[in-house]
Amino acid sequence: MPLDGAGRSDVDPAPARSAATHPAPEVLPPAVVPELRQELLDWARGRLRDLPWRRTRDPWRVLVAEVMLQQTAVGRVLERYGDFCDRFPTPEACAAAPAGDVIEAWRGLGYNRRALHLHAAARRIAAAGGVFPADLDGLLALPGVGPYTARAVLALAFERDVGVVDTNVGRLLARLGGRRLARSEAQATADGLVPAGRAWLWNQAVFDLGATVCTRRAPACGNCPLRGHCAWVGEGPDPADGSAGVSAVQSRFEGSDRQGRGRLVEALRSGPQPSAAAARLMGLEDQPLRARRIVASLLRDGLVTGHDGELQLPV
Repeated sequence: MPLDGAGRSDVDPAPARSAATHPAPEVLPPAVVPELRQELLDWARGRLRDLPWRRTRDPWRVLVAEVMLQQTAVGRVLERYGDFCDRFPTPEACAAAPAGDVIEAWRGLGYNRRALHLHAAARRIAAAGGVFPADLDGLLALPGVGPYTARAVLALAFERDVGVVDTNVGRLLARLGGRRLARSEAQATADGLVPAGRAWLWNQAVFDLGATVCTRRAPACGNCPLRGHCAWVGEGPDPADGSAGVSAVQSRFEGSDRQGRGRLVEALRSGPQPSAAAARLMGLEDQPLRARRIVASLLRDGLVTGHDGELQLPV
């Protein structure tokens, strides 16, 4: 979760599809694991951030939070999460709404395709009689839900003993081990560290340690409860660079196609607009070919529909 919480990713951290825990590979000496667990849990008492999605075990609300947190900072998610859950408190409520309403409620979060994915997942759950899948394969079958999000729902809503590897966790594990980790190593290590029956607390503690202490820039190694077990301790090249699960620095937003897409979707939140105005709405009057390409990508993704010379959000 760099940027105070962004960086969750559904790039598959491991090929395995089982949620069962595994013995941690030799990233960490097995003999230190009990002590490491206790030290981190002791540190977490009274230090965990008070976030609204941590006050529920409702899998729908956990899913909403995890989808919002993909590539979006915690502060921005806090601004939208409560209103979104009030408007769509259940999968059935979300499924019954037009996709455009869900996109409208997503305002300010960016990466609007996530709103469509969440809407499609809600429809899948509603079509199954409102039964929320409680196993890894069932969660992975939901539209837009990849390995990270599926494991997060298992651990944080259903409290299954599975490790959750986001950017912060991947960075922390690589530093503890003192070397770059393959995807399978990172996931197996995370799974093997989870204390039996304490998956919720353990994963939240690891998230917060990575977000507030073991940060990408200027990690506070002197304040880390796991300093005595860390093979890096801030000295020499950072083993997290290039390690599996650790996001690279995001490409520039200003002037990007992402910015153009966001501007057009934002304009359409207020109602249909003439197709001929798309380039102007995106600030690309001098780049008509690029503007047409961006509109075509939005139409292809289902974020925008076109009819009779107008563009609008899907209904």
